[in-house]
Amino acid sequence: MFPELLKYCLILFAFSLPSFVHGQTCDDTRFPTLATAKSEAWGIDRRNSRHQPTSSINADNIDQLELKWSYSLSSFAPRSYPLVTDDTIFLGDSGRGVVALDRRTGCEHWVYEHSGYIASALIPARLEANGVGTKEFLLFNDRITGLHALDVATGKLAWQAQVEEEPLAWYSGTPLVMGDRVYLPIASQEVGLSFNPLYGCCTTSGGMAAFNIEDGRLLWYLPTISEPAKETGSHWFFVQKYGPSGAPVWGAPSLDEINNVLFYGTGQNYSHPTTDTSDALFALDASTGEVIWYRQFTSNDAYTAACNWVALNHPNCPKPMGPDVDFGAPTVLLRTQNEELRLFAGQKSGDVYAVDPRTGDTIWQTKIGRGGIIGGIHWGLAGNEELGLLFAPISDKAILDFPAPGTPTPGLFALDLETGEQRWHFTRKSRCPDTSCEYGLSAAPLSTNDIVITGSMDGFLEIYRAATGERIWHFDAWQSFESVNGQSEGGAFDAHGPYVADNQLLVSAGYSYVGAQRGGNAFLVFELNNE
Repeated sequence: MFPELLKYCLILFAFSLPSFVHGQTCDDTRFPTLATAKSEAWGIDRRNSRHQPTSSINADNIDQLELKWSYSLSSFAPRSYPLVTDDTIFLGDSGRGVVALDRRTGCEHWVYEHSGYIASALIPARLEANGVGTKEFLLFNDRITGLHALDVATGKLAWQAQVEEEPLAWYSGTPLVMGDRVYLPIASQEVGLSFNPLYGCCTTSGGMAAFNIEDGRLLWYLPTISEPAKETGSHWFFVQKYGPSGAPVWGAPSLDEINNVLFYGTGQNYSHPTTDTSDALFALDASTGEVIWYRQFTSNDAYTAACNWVALNHPNCPKPMGPDVDFGAPTVLLRTQNEELRLFAGQKSGDVYAVDPRTGDTIWQTKIGRGGIIGGIHWGLAGNEELGLLFAPISDKAILDFPAPGTPTPGLFALDLETGEQRWHFTRKSRCPDTSCEYGLSAAPLSTNDIVITGSMDGFLEIYRAATGERIWHFDAWQSFESVNGQSEGGAFDAHGPYVADNQLLVSAGYSYVGAQRGGNAFLVFELNNE
C-alpha cells in the first residue's frame, strides 16, 4: 500500500517532473529475454515472501557494498519496483515510460515511452505459444489507464486492459502472473474525488480481476461489495450521497500454487452503510474467482480524503468516521519451522496476524504499533523461513493532527512465525525534529541470506543481521548524485522498498507526498566491490 495522504490526491497531479537528461544509449539496443528474471512477483515469489534466494550479499561481505552507479528518474515520487535479469534492469519511470538499463553501466538499452504514472512493480510473464516458441511479456500498471503488457520481442504494447465494471478504478497494486492468467487488484479513485464537496460520494468498490495473459481478455471480476450503491441522503440540498462503497484492494495478491488459492486484503469503506468486506482478508479460487472465505478484522471503518479536513466538517467525511486501518500491505504465505503453511497480514492499525489459509481463522495476533492513517504497516512484510522470522516495518507517523492513541513505536520488528512473539525490535532517533525527516519505516523490507534490508522515511538505507536486529550497514541518501544521465537527488525511502539480485542492491531514493517527507529522483545501484 502507498502512504495514505498520497492515496487521497489525484495521482495525475501528485508528482512533479524535474528537468530530465536522457541517458547514454547502449551499443546493444535489442530487447533482452526475461528467461533469467530474478523475481516473478512483487514479493519476489508468488507467495510474497520478500525473500530473495538469488543474492550473494550477506552479513560477512556487507562492508564491500558500494554505490556503483545511479540513474536520474523523471518523478520526485517514484513508485515503480524494478525487474532484474542477468544483464538488464527494467524500471518504470513515471512521466517517461519503461526503461531497460544495462546492469553494469546504467546505459539505456531501450525506452518504451509512456506518459502516465507507473505505479507497480514490473512483472515478467512467459507463455508457451502453441508450439511455436515462448512469448514474453513485461507487465506494469498505470494508475489511471490500467494494466499494460509489453511484447518483449518487439518492445511494443501487446495489449492494455481495464475493468469496465468500475468506471473510476485505480490500479495501484502490482499484478500477479500464474500460467496463462494475470490477477489484478482494483481500488477506486473516489477516495480522492470525495474531497470535492460537490461530489456525490460514493458508488464504486474495489475488487480482484483475472485476465488472459495472451490478449488481455477479462476472465472474471469479483467486486468486494456485491450490492449496488443506493441513495442514502444528501447534503446542501442538492448533492446526493450513496453507499455502500469502497473496500479497495491496494496490494498485490499472494498465491498458494499447490491449492490454487488467491489471497489479498481490503481497505476501508468510503461511505455508510459499511460492509463486512472492508478491512478484511479474502481467499478465492484462483480459477473461478469464487470466494472460499473472507474475514473482517475492523468493522464500521468508513473514511475518505474529506476526513483529512474533519475540522471543517466536510460533508463527504462519513459520520461516524472510522480509523482508516486498511489491509493495504500485500498478504504473505510462509511455512513455519514446523512446516505449517500460514497466511500473514499486516494492518495499518499496527497489528500483525497469522491466519489459517484453509479457514481464515486467526492463529495469533500481535500489536506492534499504535497505527493511524499513515501509521502501522503500510507497504509490506518480509519473511525468512529458515530463521522462522517475519519482519514487520512500522511507521507510526502522525500527520495533519491525526495521531492514533498510544506511544509511537517506529522501526523494524522481527516476530516468531509460529507464535507471533517479538524476537527483536530495531529503532533509532530521527535525523531531525522536522516532520519531513522523521524516522519510521513505511516501505516494504526485503530479506536475503542472513540479513534484512530497509529504507527509512528519513532517508537512510539500512541493513541488519536477520537473527538479532543488529544494524551492520547504512547509507545516507539525503544527498545529490552524479548519475549516468545527469544529477539526481536522494530523499525518503518509501513504497516498494529495496530489491536485491546477485551481487547488487537496487532502490529508488525519494518519495514525496504533501510535504510530509523529502522527495527525490535517484535510482541507486549498489554492488559488492569484490565481484
